[in-house]
Amino acid sequence: MAIQQELKKRNKQTCLHDKHLSLGAMMVSFGGFDMPLLYQSAGIAPEHMAVRERVGLFDVSHMGEVTVRGVDAERYVQHIFTNDVKDAPIGKIYYGMMCYEHGGTVDDLLVYKMGENDFFLVINAANIDKDWAWMQQHAEGFDIDLRNVSDDYGQLAVQGPEAEHVMETVLGIPCKELTFYTCKTVRVPEEIIVSRTGYTGEDGFEIYASHDCIRTYWDQLIDAGVQACGLGCRDTLRFEVGLPLYGDELTEDISPVMAGLSMFVKFDKPEFIGKEALLKQKTEGVGKKLVGIELNDKAIPRHGYTVLKNGQPIGEVTTGYHTLSTDKSVCMALIDSAYAQLGTEVEIQIRKKVFPGTVVKKQFYNKNYKK
Repeated sequence: MAIQQELKKRNKQTCLHDKHLSLGAMMVSFGGFDMPLLYQSAGIAPEHMAVRERVGLFDVSHMGEVTVRGVDAERYVQHIFTNDVKDAPIGKIYYGMMCYEHGGTVDDLLVYKMGENDFFLVINAANIDKDWAWMQQHAEGFDIDLRNVSDDYGQLAVQGPEAEHVMETVLGIPCKELTFYTCKTVRVPEEIIVSRTGYTGEDGFEIYASHDCIRTYWDQLIDAGVQACGLGCRDTLRFEVGLPLYGDELTEDISPVMAGLSMFVKFDKPEFIGKEALLKQKTEGVGKKLVGIELNDKAIPRHGYTVLKNGQPIGEVTTGYHTLSTDKSVCMALIDSAYAQLGTEVEIQIRKKVFPGTVVKKQFYNKNYKK
């Protein structure tokens, strides 16, 4: 008990921490924050299905935010980011990675084009300090104003088929005109950032605002009957549609090419950190690839479990679940490239037993984004 209390002292709290406690949330340590794992005594399933079938509400205020402004803002973002933001229209959002020189991943992130020479970067909570130090390290020679504004913002994610209706009717935030991966600023009455991206495979929106504003919106949504959702179903939802989680499918040792995310690496850009190493991986191949595996059994493959071929280790599971939307035991795994072809039969060691499986596509459930 003393250890748990000490951990809580060390963890940061989002602006909604007391709201989670009042709803009886099960709290866990994640990315240095005390965060809700789930609210339902019945488990993750009701929250997961609320997002798939109706709408769910997530506190994602633990995420980090960095602003890049100045005459060299675009040139700097181009230098540190794998995707291509050159001449991007205002309001456009890009997904991509920041990479080390050897091709490994610093972090995956979203880059918002807020205005001319004005970018808003959204990074993973567990990587805020590391990312910030790395960004500062590579800012030399650029005429920019680089700021870590993570403590200034709270963030909500409203996800599910009814998300647009809830945003418009409950919060009064106009958002119908936003298409997938776009954003805008709105005054209602204070200035907030609204975007349409999501991390669940469903239509959804994000709201970045002051802590007080986020608390007000949270109360309005909960009072309107929107289901509060924790990190538990956030992980099951993103996993089902094949979205990566930093620390599992992307790491310092797992590059975007290995993870099958080359579409977000624009090799026709003149330069970016890690380009040479990633281009070599793309052209010459990599020793490991991220794949999906479906088991013929209901046993659940967990992170770190060994993948075998003819009894010999060929890789490890990165994330695995018995999916709530498709009722199948599946996982993503980093395995030897020689066995990454679809349809390849493999085995997974789960405790003391070995279960047969088949290499399949990493997307286990069809996405339902609004294009």
